[in-house]
Amino acid sequence: MSKGHGVSSNTHTQHQRDDYANQCNPNNSAHAANNDNHANQCNPNNDNYQGDK
Repeated sequence: MSKGHGVSSNTHTQHQRDDYANQCNPNNSAHAANNDNHANQCNPNNDNYQGDK
């Protein structure tokens, strides 16, 4: 039985496993871009702020 950590090589392709690993990798450009975007959405001084308008 799975412990809920990661993805299984029995049910996922190498590409899917790589994508999953990169979601939480701070050295990955997509991960950094996602964090930057989230920070911008939460910053009322940013043009991309998603607060009440």
